[in-house]
Amino acid sequence: MTTIFDELESQVRSYCRNWPVTFGTASGSRLHDVDGRQYLDFFAGAGALNYGHNPPALKEPLLEYLAGDGIVHSLDMFTVAKAEFLRTFQEFVLGPRGLDYRVQFPGPTGANSVEAALKLARKVTGRESVINFTNAFHGMTLGALSVTGNSMKRGGAGIPLVHATPMPFDNYFRGTVPDFLWLERLLADAGSGLNEPAAVIVETVQGEGGINPARVEWLQALADLCDRHEIVLIVDDVQMGAGRTGPFFSFEIAGITPDIVCLSKSISGYGLPMALTLIRPDLDQWAPGEHNGTFRGNNAAFVTATAALREYWGDDALHRSTLAKGERVHQVLGALAEASPAVELVPRGRGLARGLAFAQPDLATKACAAAFERGLLVESAGPADEVLKIMPPLTVTDDELDEGLAVVADAVRAVTAGVPA
Repeated sequence: MTTIFDELESQVRSYCRNWPVTFGTASGSRLHDVDGRQYLDFFAGAGALNYGHNPPALKEPLLEYLAGDGIVHSLDMFTVAKAEFLRTFQEFVLGPRGLDYRVQFPGPTGANSVEAALKLARKVTGRESVINFTNAFHGMTLGALSVTGNSMKRGGAGIPLVHATPMPFDNYFRGTVPDFLWLERLLADAGSGLNEPAAVIVETVQGEGGINPARVEWLQALADLCDRHEIVLIVDDVQMGAGRTGPFFSFEIAGITPDIVCLSKSISGYGLPMALTLIRPDLDQWAPGEHNGTFRGNNAAFVTATAALREYWGDDALHRSTLAKGERVHQVLGALAEASPAVELVPRGRGLARGLAFAQPDLATKACAAAFERGLLVESAGPADEVLKIMPPLTVTDDELDEGLAVVADAVRAVTAGVPA
């Protein structure tokens, strides 16, 4: 049957092709379609819904703000909502971690934050080249695509993507080559042809690239390398920030302090568009209006972001819960891998960003489809879509987590049964 989506929506749509139902309502970790069927959500808006759908502690202040004719759109004008967010961000996030950053509000998406970071690094250093990593994903705009690894996504640019040099991400050579040997040699060799980099941009856990976590030692060595060569270190925490790996920032585990941090997705707490670019104060050299955007003053998002910080980050309860639930996911995936000797399965991840990598990539996509048939939303990731990606809301209950993991196990068993070794 032809629908309004078939008639009018662009062919570029993607998620709806894997989940071909029309959703109507959502609450917590569950969605409902218009036919009344319920789905458990282990997708969480690709990381934009860390606190679940319509969390009451955020919905109530938002409704109150809108009912009181609070300003919604303001570009970068001063507003009560923005002031309250900044005070709360300092009190609950920056201050307790001893972090000193200027807060830039770029356009409201992760790609906007990345674009701002790249532009600023080039401006302050006077250099053009940026180092990125294999299997990285940083967004779909041209600058962000230039530091993204996926060939399909890069191919959509239609022009050469230049001024970026890829380097191997952690464990790319499976431990056979010392970390940063190639990059260190290129930086030190005047005949290498490597343009002096303005910045290095990195995800501490690659999400779209296949749930690839970098080791603490690797991140620390990268930060040291950038410091020694006066290269701006940019951490893209768009998907892994706001608690996805446990701590508020994913880089906290390594004890490093990036020069620039990119945040979006769950920073608003409610799925509303919002992004931040956090800048080391001496790097904040923008001229007024040099980087801007019409929707960088989304006050409704400021309201829910403020409520989220107060609700979830006044103590370490969510941090500890995320680590415990993540360990539960790891145990289940590990047991599933051990019980499937005919098919090579490898658990990956950190916190509640988890994945199960399939040696036969098509099985991951089939497992995701089988999970959907059983009422669970999970997506695939990785360069060959070879990883079943598990990212439930951080607020998922223990019972919901067990329910979803049982579906994952059943789906994996269904698609691997009878596969020859």
